[in-house]
Amino acid sequence: MRFGACGTCGTRGTCASQDRLDDLRVDEHRPRGGERRPVGLLELGAKLVRKRLRELRFDNDTVKRVARLVELHLRFFGYSDQQWTDSAVRRYVRDAGEELERLHILTRADVTTRNRRKAERLEHAYDDIERRIGELAEEEELAAVRPELDGERIMAVLGVPPGPLVGRAYRFLLELRLDEGPIGEEVAEARLREWWSGESGSRAS
Repeated sequence: MRFGACGTCGTRGTCASQDRLDDLRVDEHRPRGGERRPVGLLELGAKLVRKRLRELRFDNDTVKRVARLVELHLRFFGYSDQQWTDSAVRRYVRDAGEELERLHILTRADVTTRNRRKAERLEHAYDDIERRIGELAEEEELAAVRPELDGERIMAVLGVPPGPLVGRAYRFLLELRLDEGPIGEEVAEARLREWWSGESGSRAS
């Protein structure tokens, strides 16, 4: 699999630096012997990738994108065991961002089992997650998931000035949007007021 133009020389195809990049992306998270690392150690794999790519003098943008792919690409294997909720699919898309298509390619390429049945099961599972992403994207404009209320509206509803509180409220609404999908402005306002009531009570105590 090719990531695109080489971050070192700008060429495509059989560039030696590009081949090293391909190897790093797929193998950095594996300990010697081929056994997978637990998902909780993927952050370490991403850190090692950043270090290795900087040594190879890749540009900062490539370093950032490849490290992010290393962090994310094993998340799918939980889907193959049990289907995700719509909320989990939204988060997968949100976290991948512009790298979603490359994440699809990398995840499929990293199915290295020699067990044909297992390989087919994983392939069908990823076909399914791509289908669900497509359906949710069509229904919800998934690539641009935002809360129903923006910062200005949050300040108006809560009667508060600009500040950290508005950011916390926005993050609450974003999590709500990811968990439950589109709920409409009226419901979002009601849920925001409930959240604010709880926040006010916590500070008072």
